[in-house]
Amino acid sequence: MAGPAFRAAAVRVRVPATSANLGPGFDALGLALGLYDDVVVRVADSGLHVDIAGEGARTLSRDENHLVVKALRTAFDLLGGQPRGLEVVCANRIPHGRGLGSSSAAICAGIMAARAVTIGGPERLDETGLLELATEIEGHPDNVAACLLGGFTLAWTENGAARAVRMDPAPSVVPVVFVPANPVLTETARGLLPRTVPHVDAAANAGRAALLVEALTRRPELLLPATEDRLHQEYRAPAMQASADLVHALRAEGVPAVISGAGPTVLALTDEASADKVVLMADGTWTASRLAIDPSGATVLPLGA
Repeated sequence: MAGPAFRAAAVRVRVPATSANLGPGFDALGLALGLYDDVVVRVADSGLHVDIAGEGARTLSRDENHLVVKALRTAFDLLGGQPRGLEVVCANRIPHGRGLGSSSAAICAGIMAARAVTIGGPERLDETGLLELATEIEGHPDNVAACLLGGFTLAWTENGAARAVRMDPAPSVVPVVFVPANPVLTETARGLLPRTVPHVDAAANAGRAALLVEALTRRPELLLPATEDRLHQEYRAPAMQASADLVHALRAEGVPAVISGAGPTVLALTDEASADKVVLMADGTWTASRLAIDPSGATVLPLGA
C-alpha cells in the first residue's frame, strides 16, 4: 500500500499555554491561556533539521528526541507513513517546567502539524482522534484538551479513550500568572502525592470542582470558594514552598488563586477591576502578568500571520 502524500508548502501551528487542575479539578479541568508557541513544519527531501528560538533554545535537543519531533513521528505513523525529511522551526514562549503546559503544547503542535502537512490528514485524523493521540503521548488529557479546544475544558477517560467538553468562561474572568525563575519537574510534584486521601477531603473536592464549573462559566463571584483544594496542593508544597505561600497570601486577600498544573506557577482568576492590582502583589522573585483566555485552542495559521 502506498504511503501518504505530503504538501510541499510549510504549515504553521500556534498552540496556547494551559493551566490544569484549577484547584479542585485535579487531572480533569483545564484553561487555555493567551501565551503561545509557534511551530512551522515543512516536508524536506531528506534528513531532519530542527531550529529553536526562545524558551529551551539552549537546552532542548535538535534531533529525534525533541518532543515536537516525537509527536510528529507518532502522528505520521498513524496517518500512514513518514515523510522523507523534515524541517521544524519552533518559536517558544511558554515557560518550561512551570506548570503551564509546555509539553502538551509541543505534543499538540506536532500532531496538528503532521495532520496539516499530510494530504487528507483531517479526514484520517479527526478532532476526537487528535485528543486521543495527544493523550496517549502525554499520559493524561487535562492539558492537551485545553490546548486543542481552547477555553475552559473538562476532560476524562471512558473505556480507555480520552474525552473532553469545552465551555466558555465568563467574559469578566482575567487570569494573572506568577511565574518563578526556577522550574519544578512534574515527576517530582506527582511523586509527593499520597496513594490515598481521606474520604472527607475527596468529598469536599468533588463539591468544589462541581462549583468551579458554575463559577468559572456563569458566577465568577463564587471563584474563591470554588477553587479550594484538598487533594494535591498542600501535599506538593514542600517542592514549591514559595508558590504555596503566595497562594495562601493571595487567598487571604480574597483573590482566587491556585497552583497552575503541577506548579510552581501560581494562577489567579481575577477581573478587569482588580487584575493590575493583583499583578503588583508579586515581589521580585516572580514574573507576574495578566493574560487573556485563549478561545480557539491549537490553530493552523498562514505563515505570514
